[in-house]
Amino acid sequence: MPSSIFIRIYGGLLLVITAVALCAYFFVQEVNSQRAITYRDGMATGVFRLIALGASRKDQNARLTWLAEAGKLMDSPLSVVPPDREQFTDSELERLGQGRAIVRLFQEKNYADIYSRIPGATELYIKTRMVKVSEQQAKAMAIFFLEELEQYPGREERRVKDLQHYFSYPLNILAINKVGLDRDQQARVRRNEVVLMLKEGAGTRNSSVRIVAPLPGGERVLVLGPMYLFDWMPVQLVIMVALAALGVITIAAYFLIHPLERKLNKMELAVRRIRGGDLSARAQVQGSDEISQLAHAFNGMAEHIQRLIDSQRELTRAVSHELRTPVARLRFGIEMLADTDEGERRHEQSLLLDQDIEQLNQLIDEILTYAKLEQGTPSLNFETFELGGLLERIRLETRALNTGHEIEVDAAGVDVRIEAEERYLHRVVQNLVGNAVRHANTRVRLSGGIEGNWAWVGVEDDGPGIPEKDRARIFEPFSR
Repeated sequence: MPSSIFIRIYGGLLLVITAVALCAYFFVQEVNSQRAITYRDGMATGVFRLIALGASRKDQNARLTWLAEAGKLMDSPLSVVPPDREQFTDSELERLGQGRAIVRLFQEKNYADIYSRIPGATELYIKTRMVKVSEQQAKAMAIFFLEELEQYPGREERRVKDLQHYFSYPLNILAINKVGLDRDQQARVRRNEVVLMLKEGAGTRNSSVRIVAPLPGGERVLVLGPMYLFDWMPVQLVIMVALAALGVITIAAYFLIHPLERKLNKMELAVRRIRGGDLSARAQVQGSDEISQLAHAFNGMAEHIQRLIDSQRELTRAVSHELRTPVARLRFGIEMLADTDEGERRHEQSLLLDQDIEQLNQLIDEILTYAKLEQGTPSLNFETFELGGLLERIRLETRALNTGHEIEVDAAGVDVRIEAEERYLHRVVQNLVGNAVRHANTRVRLSGGIEGNWAWVGVEDDGPGIPEKDRARIFEPFSR
């Protein structure tokens, strides 16, 4: 069944694009899942590192009291748990040992459990269950940071640098007039209030929060941030996925189109060879698409052209041979006529010349008839007539030539009516009988009959017969 090039390419590209889209979707989902985990852990690590450091400076009783107060500031209760109760994985224990926080998100219950290891404590961990993120928690983080810096008077900037790797956003100590606070915000900072600076952008990519907390002295502030909201479709991810998808689609399009280009190149090569004179060139193309069908049609045309040219060459050789004999006889007869003065002899020679001229006329008539048939499908006038009558007429015409052969018609089977173009059928049978007369010893027999829906005609002689290897050439024009 032929396959459409359009369906093949369009269907293939549609399938590839669908597969690429699905793969891109699941890839982005997986990447964003990992990015979200990293984002949550990064945002939680800083503040819970400060809480863990604060708890590590208290003894056991004071620690519980301090954690209770810290839980109120965070609007989320804080507790101390041993590791065996939480069943941490090896990777979680490794992160906790590095001072990082881990976040276990329970989306179906809409909360997250956050853990952080208390430095210096023997396998003790702080745990909180956070339901929402609020402004209160942001301000509490600034308070915890200020409490941490109180432990390092005169070395605040150094301590900030030491803690930076626990935070996923910048930490800085700046002059109050370098932060970009308006008058109201500066006044609030000077009253020892923590200020949140919101920057709203066109999307999550440009929206951020900065936390500004006052340091002792009133002229310097601790700036936490900017903290950007999580971007589900960052530019880098979009570009990476788009380039990967484009690359896969391009490769798929190449493998869909390249076989067609290869077939066209084979056809072009065959056309060039034929144009160069190599009529045996063929387009070696396999398949069932339109290009393959075109290649098969081209090969059929090339074979037909080759047959026509071979037939033309054979016809030229055959006609030349047929013309040579009567022309030679004419030349010889004219010379004899010029050398003869006897009236009777000249009359006989004139009759022979007339016969040669008649033979030439017949040959020319054969050539014209063949040329007419070769121009295309001839206009055939089918009519119904007696097959036996046609064969009898050919017998009488052949006997009139006085060849000395016995010409007979087998009456059995020829008493039927057939439908054919009588003029052309007469010429075919007459040519076969003429050939039989030339090669028969004494007798030529004509026969015919009906088999199914077809009629047949037979011409037999008692000569040597046509060699088996030449029988396929019987119906070639002027073949000998």
